[in-house]
Amino acid sequence: MADPIKNILKNNHDIKVNGSLWLESADGHFFGPGPVELLERIAETGSINMAAKAMNMSYKKAWALVNALNTQTSTPVVIAQTGGKKGGGSTVTHEAIELIKYHRQLRERFKDFLEKETQLLKT
Repeated sequence: MADPIKNILKNNHDIKVNGSLWLESADGHFFGPGPVELLERIAETGSINMAAKAMNMSYKKAWALVNALNTQTSTPVVIAQTGGKKGGGSTVTHEAIELIKYHRQLRERFKDFLEKETQLLKT
């Protein structure tokens, strides 16, 4: 399949197959590298606000991502607690950890696919 393409492309040894990977629904993208990083940072910090700041993301956008994720999953992936002496906090659920793990595994398989396709262009 790649043979005709190799004849068309100039300097095909410099070209690589690349792409991005996310989960999407009829409403669009909802789980990819950004939400994964946000969940990981919430897990580290216990705070949506601190996670957003660490990513140079607005608190409003982080909340929107969390709400979108919680809407797309059968159980919440982030549970926010308001108030208290420390001002509340957020907890990442077991389901969130499973989603992160799934996405990492999926990305590894995707990376292998991209590398294989790149090699086909070069041979």
